[in-house]
Amino acid sequence: MLRLYNRAYKILEVEINKCAQEDLVGQVGKDIVIRRLDKLLLQSGEPLKAEELNHIIKDQFPNFSDTVIQKAAKANKPPGILTKIAWIPPTLVGIIGIVWVANLPYPMIRKPVAKIAPIILLPSYINMDRNYREAIAKIEQADQLINQATSNADINLGTEKVTEAQKHLDQLPVWFLGYYPQGYCTFFSCSWKFTLDEFETARKRVGKIEAKAFQEKNAQTLLQEAEKTIEISKQQYQQTTTLTEKQQAIAQWQRAIDKLEQIPPTTLAGEMVKPKLAATKRDFQKEAGLAEGSQHSFNLMEVAKKFGFEAAKAAQNGPHLEQQWQLVATLWEQAVSQLEKIPADNPNYLEAQKKLAEYKVNLANTKLRIQLQQESEKAFNKAKNLIADWQKYARDDDPNQGLLAGTIQSIINELENVKPGTTYYQEAQNLLKFARDKQKSL
Repeated sequence: MLRLYNRAYKILEVEINKCAQEDLVGQVGKDIVIRRLDKLLLQSGEPLKAEELNHIIKDQFPNFSDTVIQKAAKANKPPGILTKIAWIPPTLVGIIGIVWVANLPYPMIRKPVAKIAPIILLPSYINMDRNYREAIAKIEQADQLINQATSNADINLGTEKVTEAQKHLDQLPVWFLGYYPQGYCTFFSCSWKFTLDEFETARKRVGKIEAKAFQEKNAQTLLQEAEKTIEISKQQYQQTTTLTEKQQAIAQWQRAIDKLEQIPPTTLAGEMVKPKLAATKRDFQKEAGLAEGSQHSFNLMEVAKKFGFEAAKAAQNGPHLEQQWQLVATLWEQAVSQLEKIPADNPNYLEAQKKLAEYKVNLANTKLRIQLQQESEKAFNKAKNLIADWQKYARDDDPNQGLLAGTIQSIINELENVKPGTTYYQEAQNLLKFARDKQKSL
């Protein structure tokens, strides 16, 4: 069989001439394509299919009609036998029948014929020669496409070729190995010896190529799945607002990178992933670092809020003694300290600063409470000492009115220094009323 037949050639030639006039490539492209087709007219092998015709023509004429290619592929087959033989003599019908029966694929028929009249098995020899040639050609094509693949298309086409090669090998009569057609091969120059070793070698090559194709396809599937997962993870990481969802996206992203690292380096996918893997890891480490920083700052903010909550709770239901206000101040200081640990380049820095300002105001107010409590305590105690002095002066038989008036005024002055919101204020107010009444009676 020929790779290209005249009928298909003529169909293609008409369209090529048309494209040469319209396309910028012009005559140069036409000459290149015509030379390719001329070689294929003389080349033996499987007739060209539409995909192969596309590959041969469209690198020169990208706009070449797909309809014409399909028509040429359909026409690319040997002429029908009725066009070659107009009439068969009746006397040959019986002979043809005998030859047909002798060439049936049954060992019990072929073996005796091979010993007595091997020439009758000429159709079987021709078919065996054709299948062997096609098998070897397909194996070579598959080997080239798969082991030197540059794209997924090469791997897919190589898989098709190895499947075709397997079909041709399956057509070879293994049981016929002991009946090597020496006469046929003498006249027709067989390129094979069709021994068991040669047959097994071809089978093994097909098996190895199939295994390689399977590995390549698995690697491509793994690559596509990992790349898709990485893209989805990136989108989820960028679109989510909660820290938990970001952590989930990061974990999914890491699993996809692990998949990329599992791709065998000897495959096409392994070669393709090498430059991508480094960039993917770099992006992941950057985003994972940000996520880790976000988690750390989140933890710090949560701890700060806990301290703030306890401080606010401890400040409730005042007034309080100085010791209680000191505890509240310590809690606010702890909350402030946690927030101050969040660096400026952290994504949560702005939120932390807002909370920090709030907590510092609360801490300042607490310290003011402590100061007021201390000052009120001091004034209150001083007033009580003056009251004791006043009482002593008042018990004298002839009390000094000027001394009593001056002491009572000093008591009033000190009691007025006791501030509202302190533990001494209410008692100070009661004493202040008493002191003022006494002052009026003097």
